[in-house]
Amino acid sequence: METTAVDALNGGIDFSVLGLFTKAHWVVQVVIIMLLVASFWSWAIIIDKIIRYRGLKRSFAAFEERFWSGASLDDLYTGLDETKRSPIERVFAAGMREWRRSFEAGGALIGGANERIDRTMAVAVDREAEGMETWMGFLATVGAIAPFIGLFGTVWGIKNSFEAIAMSQNTNLSVVAPGIAEALFATALGLLAAIPAVIAYNLLSDRAARLTNRLSTFSEEFSTLLSRQLERRTR
Repeated sequence: METTAVDALNGGIDFSVLGLFTKAHWVVQVVIIMLLVASFWSWAIIIDKIIRYRGLKRSFAAFEERFWSGASLDDLYTGLDETKRSPIERVFAAGMREWRRSFEAGGALIGGANERIDRTMAVAVDREAEGMETWMGFLATVGAIAPFIGLFGTVWGIKNSFEAIAMSQNTNLSVVAPGIAEALFATALGLLAAIPAVIAYNLLSDRAARLTNRLSTFSEEFSTLLSRQLERRTR
């Protein structure tokens, strides 16, 4: 019995990845395709986020260095590239626009300037934070549901194995093995998609939060600086 099962296993059953996919039931094939797409998409998001967050960290540091170098705020604002502004530059630009709007044509200060500048930059920070967290929800979703999708493929593969046993009236390994292999393959793909997505979501969420906190800190410091200038003008 054991020899027959091994001979059948070695001779007629293809346990390669492609072989498991082509021999699988169409339901299991759909599950496999969904998990592969989710995995590739997750990795594309992960790589993009890593590159983007590193670039943002460098751009934040470069702009803060220029900002605290003592250069004129007006010169810094007019020197910004309209088409290539980083998030911190857009927050700065939002504050500067509101600062300039706070003065009438004759140079008189319009009341409530501090509050308007604070709200404007707070909205800008929220907008930039939302942009940095784009597609993070997809990673969280993949991490949460991919194992269950794989489990569904597992259950379906085991069901096919029992159906094959019932139809053939044979518990030979060559009858049971294909369905079990399909089941384990679906489970493995579910974990392959979920584990990197969960790890990346946690790490990238922390990086996004750090960048957002950096934006918030900058906006508060910039608001304080503008408040001092407003006080000097009103004296």
